[in-house]
Amino acid sequence: MSAKYAIGLDFGTNSVRALLVDVRTGEEIATTVWGFPHGDAGILLDAKDPNLARQHPRDYVAGIERVLSDTLDQARARAGFAPGDVIGIGVDTTGSTPIPVDADGTPLAFHKEFEDDLAAMAWLWKDHTSIAEAEAFTRLARELRPQYLLKCGGAYSSEWYWAKTLHCLRTAPKVFAAAHTWVECADWIPALLTGTTHPSRVKRCVCAAGHKASYHPSWGGYPDAEFLARLDPGLARLRETLPDTCFTIADTAGGLTDEWAAKTGLRAGIPVAVGAFDAHLGGVGSGIQPGALVRALGTSSCDLAVSPLDQPMPDIPGLCGIVPESILPGQYGLEAGQAAVGDIFNWFVNYMQPGGPEKGSHEALTRGAAALKPGESGLLALDWHNGNRTVLVDPRLTGGIIGLTLHTRPEELYRALIESTAFGARIILERFEEFGVKIDRIINCGGIPVKNPLVMQIYADVTNRAMEVSRSEQTCALGAAMAGAVVAGKPAGGHGDFAEAAAAMTAVREKEYAPDAANHAVYERLFAQYKKLHDCFGTREYAENLFGVMKELLALREETR
Repeated sequence: MSAKYAIGLDFGTNSVRALLVDVRTGEEIATTVWGFPHGDAGILLDAKDPNLARQHPRDYVAGIERVLSDTLDQARARAGFAPGDVIGIGVDTTGSTPIPVDADGTPLAFHKEFEDDLAAMAWLWKDHTSIAEAEAFTRLARELRPQYLLKCGGAYSSEWYWAKTLHCLRTAPKVFAAAHTWVECADWIPALLTGTTHPSRVKRCVCAAGHKASYHPSWGGYPDAEFLARLDPGLARLRETLPDTCFTIADTAGGLTDEWAAKTGLRAGIPVAVGAFDAHLGGVGSGIQPGALVRALGTSSCDLAVSPLDQPMPDIPGLCGIVPESILPGQYGLEAGQAAVGDIFNWFVNYMQPGGPEKGSHEALTRGAAALKPGESGLLALDWHNGNRTVLVDPRLTGGIIGLTLHTRPEELYRALIESTAFGARIILERFEEFGVKIDRIINCGGIPVKNPLVMQIYADVTNRAMEVSRSEQTCALGAAMAGAVVAGKPAGGHGDFAEAAAAMTAVREKEYAPDAANHAVYERLFAQYKKLHDCFGTREYAENLFGVMKELLALREETR
């Protein structure tokens, strides 16, 4: 029997990727990346508002054709490959990245009237213009629908669906009035490929709906119209366009259209899976299962766990969502994360530019930071440069560095920033376990775990846990391809379920980062000081005097040196 393949389409912050995978072995046959041409590295910005971040939907359409065609051209060089052996497609995207569309499902940005209107674009996940609207949602939910907040950590986020649509309604009413509905990018891409973009035919994914739009089966789906009308009657109208049922990645959005088959060289009719967010399918591509915490590390972090639906699941304060089947069918999907990780390192290198281009590169700073011992710098940083996603759920928090002297070196600052993200990761890990979600292993995926061993070792030392790294460097796209293999099914050469797909297509690398006991002992002392700063600036209840923090940092520095 000839080999069978699936394709994962991965729509990121700056680019789109296609990954062609052998469904029997997980071997990655070919991949192509295409950078979005609009804006600054694919992001439409506004110099007057640093919180604004949008994308042009035209980049999605052009990118699909480009990466699918180029990936298949690569694969044709492989003996025995034929495009007809591709049996399914899966899709992951950023999120919440909602798109305003007309009554036919066409993005408003495709209309001449709105082609240059930033409000008519896709509102990228990292758009934070909706802070006031998120706070309004949170206040009203506390008063009228407290259950809405119990499943999303206690506060609604400015990164999420209802905050963004309400902000558009308030600031760009012409765009809001022209939009029949708003569709998540994760839902619109599969609909585009399958010719089901009409709002009545779009299959909305439970991943986006549950984690970002307050969808939950226990209250009948999305928030009710009465509640939304209290925020603004326009949101109640939007609610009328949303379905009561959402779908998982084991469901099929439809078959690839003849048009897309002709454009790409794929076979018409092959199934396209319902979409999901990139990090969640990164968890799938890392082989997530109960007891495993998958950390997708890139510009930000997304920390994912699953738990069987037939086991009790408490509401966990600070988590970004506890949603049935948002990651894997038959499992609760639990999401947490940090609003900035790689973005913090990039800020230091690109904006501060310490030591110039040679001494201030990531590579040079990493070498210098690796030569330092824990505590040697006397520095302690907070990882809130883009706010706090978990567990404080507060976008109005900012980063900070304590312990600076006239002798502080760039490599010391760089290490302190890495350590701050490790301390933030430990806070999240402890929150999971505090509420009974047992974590037996930690699997890391994304670019940072592969490229920077120092980060992995510091994470191991801070948490006192071994750090595993996913075999694939493209776990999001791999997870999407696994969804393509599952919706294709066994008769077509795919897989019967995700457990079977994971056994065949996923693995971790041989290198495992074990915690160093001596380093962990120092980090225990540093973490205690981090926790004081975390609680002091991040909570209303903290009342302890901080007089001892700088003194402890100096004591650690002197002992280490």
